[in-house]
Amino acid sequence: MTGPRRALRLSRSRFRFLGVHAAALVAGFVLSLACVPARAEYQVKIEAPKAIRDLLERHLDLSRYKDRKDITEDQLQYMVETIGDQVTKLTATEGYFVPKATAQLEGAPDKRVVNVKVEPGPRTTIDNVALDFTGAITQDPKRIDELKKAWGLPHGVAFRQSGWDKAKDDSLAALQSKRYYAAKQTNSQARVDPDESKADLSVDYDSGPAYTLGPLDVQGLSRYPRSIIEHVNPLRVGEDYSADRLQSLQAAIQGQPYFSNAIVDLGDDPKDPVNAPVRVRVREYPPNRLTSGVGYGTDTGASVEGRYQYLNLFNKAWVVDTQARLEQRRQYLFAGVTLPPDDKQYVNSIYSSMDRTDTSGTDTRSYRAGFKQTRVRGIYETSFTIDFYYDDLRPDGAERQLSKALVPGFAWTRRDVDDPLFPRRGNIITTQIGAAVKGVLTDQSFVRSYSRIRQFVPVGQRDILVARGELGAVITNGPGDGVPATLRFRTGGTQSVRGYDFQSIGNTVNGSTLPTKFLVTGGLEYQRWFLPQWGAAVFWDTGTATDNWSQRRWFNGVGVGVRWKSPVGPIQLDLGYGIQEKQFRPSVSLGIAF
Repeated sequence: MTGPRRALRLSRSRFRFLGVHAAALVAGFVLSLACVPARAEYQVKIEAPKAIRDLLERHLDLSRYKDRKDITEDQLQYMVETIGDQVTKLTATEGYFVPKATAQLEGAPDKRVVNVKVEPGPRTTIDNVALDFTGAITQDPKRIDELKKAWGLPHGVAFRQSGWDKAKDDSLAALQSKRYYAAKQTNSQARVDPDESKADLSVDYDSGPAYTLGPLDVQGLSRYPRSIIEHVNPLRVGEDYSADRLQSLQAAIQGQPYFSNAIVDLGDDPKDPVNAPVRVRVREYPPNRLTSGVGYGTDTGASVEGRYQYLNLFNKAWVVDTQARLEQRRQYLFAGVTLPPDDKQYVNSIYSSMDRTDTSGTDTRSYRAGFKQTRVRGIYETSFTIDFYYDDLRPDGAERQLSKALVPGFAWTRRDVDDPLFPRRGNIITTQIGAAVKGVLTDQSFVRSYSRIRQFVPVGQRDILVARGELGAVITNGPGDGVPATLRFRTGGTQSVRGYDFQSIGNTVNGSTLPTKFLVTGGLEYQRWFLPQWGAAVFWDTGTATDNWSQRRWFNGVGVGVRWKSPVGPIQLDLGYGIQEKQFRPSVSLGIAF
């Protein structure tokens, strides 16, 4: 800039200089404390706008040392007299370059108070931004325009040092994320005019060459075949480098049961940007895995569980999986064998299980055996199944029901959330359909469909609105007694309509709740996060399960809850009120949203 305007040039190197200078002063100040007699401590009162007051209370020397017992009179006077310089350096990081600061020491020697008053003055805003690019990206003007439009500190925005650093880093990360793996920032400058309260920003980037992807360079394999990784690899040799594409491969590898960790990148210094080898580093699980645990849930009571997996049957990476879960009102056993993914990314498995529940006056025993073929591509999962069900329904107040069915089925799931463990944005959708024909290992012909959705909507910086819906139907002639009980529907409890007992909503016969042909549930929940790990919630749930839609009865529940992002997953504790039953019911759940 020219003319009478005064200008300050603030670059990363200048802030480093200030930091080193300040560190030296502080070191000398602290060293001097050991050589002087002690005196009484003092209090500090700061009068300033909130954002500036919080900054000064954290970093001002007067605030940091106010509880020290070894501060001398000279040291205190020095901090008071130099208050202006310190305030200017601190407020500059928030865009206030011409503050006015005063400090007065008042009170008796044993009750001294330092009154600090700060007027920050006008806040500096961004006037001009100049982003300059060199390297191969100069042949891609569209990409340059995208990066300029995405710049984080546009004209008119308040200047802050943290925002300035973040904007530069974000722009570099965006440049490196697609095609330009070796891009770097070569220069940056913030030129501030304190008289005009304006800042001109300039950043230079060198994109380097454009990268394309080459073959996989797999490291860390010793037990399991390389084909596992190759069969889930979505990358094509010669395609443009993309960080998102590498992340897709990494997620696909980590989704396999054989690896505890996977890192996918192009290495530290690829020698040739054309078809650069994709480095894949994996850490294998040992072939034997044994896990166990105890827990408690209000739906099925206290539980103990164990799981054993052998990951390399016949040295072909076939997975043998056995599970047992014993709860007060449920017992579950499972055994299966799963093959590694084939060259079309399909995973085939065979399995059998026994599941017994004893809730709401009904003892249900379900035996199941089947075949499943699953494929996961990005956020989508599809499954084809053939299951044989044999169910034994023993209600306390009705006749015993035995039923069997051979059910071919299809399931489709879409998981599109920002965080798989603690989602805040996105949705999870699942839909299933199956059918059975009487006489083909089946007692009664039917078609069954089931769908559910859970939508996450961020509110402000922390809060979340969660909406969910669930639909189920068994279409058959006449009553559904011949359809296996576990393919029909009951609802109520932690994951459906809170305020009611687990699976207590259905067809009530002499005190027993029997499964029905139709299901509808829904709900809204607002989560208020007071701390990063702790929040509270209010919710409303509604639903019905019925054999006759025209005679349906709706059940509503409202309540409040506590949310905790624990190291093992989200934990929710709720107290629900069932409006139709006029009852309070607590509920506890642990698990991810899927």
